[in-house]
Amino acid sequence: MERLLHEIGQQPDVMRGLLALQRGAIEDLAAEIRRREVSQVLIAARGSSDNAATYAKYLFGMANGLPVALAAPSMYTLYHSTPRLRDTLVIGVSQSGMSPDIVAVIDDARQQGMLTVAVTNDENSRLARASERVIGLLSGEERSVAATKTYTAELLVLAMLSTALGDDAGRWDQLALLPSAVEATLTLTDAIQSQAERYRAIDACAVIGRGYNYATSFEAALKIKELTYTSANPYSSADFLHGPIAVIGSGYPVMLCAPRGVVIGDMRAMAETVRERGGELLVISDDEGLLALAHTAVRLPESVDEWLSPMTTIVPAQVFAGFLAQCKGLDPQRPRGLKKVTETR
Repeated sequence: MERLLHEIGQQPDVMRGLLALQRGAIEDLAAEIRRREVSQVLIAARGSSDNAATYAKYLFGMANGLPVALAAPSMYTLYHSTPRLRDTLVIGVSQSGMSPDIVAVIDDARQQGMLTVAVTNDENSRLARASERVIGLLSGEERSVAATKTYTAELLVLAMLSTALGDDAGRWDQLALLPSAVEATLTLTDAIQSQAERYRAIDACAVIGRGYNYATSFEAALKIKELTYTSANPYSSADFLHGPIAVIGSGYPVMLCAPRGVVIGDMRAMAETVRERGGELLVISDDEGLLALAHTAVRLPESVDEWLSPMTTIVPAQVFAGFLAQCKGLDPQRPRGLKKVTETR
């Protein structure tokens, strides 16, 4: 647990390093994207990196007008049938940069003449060598099996690229405030340790977000699953109403990842529905109205703009997953059946 908490605690400094050291490379990449008149983005990723790609789908679509597709790597490695690309930026996102299927997407895109970029923590990895451009995560060694600091580093690199592609200088100012907001969020650690005890007996739960924090629901659910072996199922609040809401009964746990923003009204309505059905609400938010509905309220101490909120909202969920594992008598340093680098084909 000590190692996991240490790496969670490193996230503000990792963010400061990226903002200080990678802005120039990212602005240069943005200039090349404009020069090539890119009209769409394809992202190849797995695991936590795939959740970062989901964030990019909202980010590039709304801020930059670029449609984003998530690659299906098995098309390349198993079916040997690849889509034809045109005016496409192809990004491989991988902490280790070692998975052959992600590299295969980049190899094919480069053969088709597309601009390829690796976002990885290992700038000497296979993914980095295969790509035309590399943006390193500068996170240092991540020894915990559960990705924490590399996940938020991926989100930040994608946010920096979106900002460099845009024409709103104020977004750089918002990015500069992010490390201190994450630092403030880390002060919740002791409170979350106490709150986790309430949930030690759960074996299933739903994790719900929407918009930018749809990605957060997937990443929070992944952390809970891999560290506590709880069947944590992620949904958007809209999708949850299309059938899955049937699982809600007395005491069924639901985590809402819901900072203030455009979707907050929708998330309040979801919270009210869960309470009406007898569900147990754990809410991560900075919205007082929503927090008032919670059985367990995790109040984000600093608000950031909605497009940046996945980088603060995920931190309490990372901490919660670690302490929940501890409450269940599990070792978050050694989740069963998992290893740090997973290579899929």
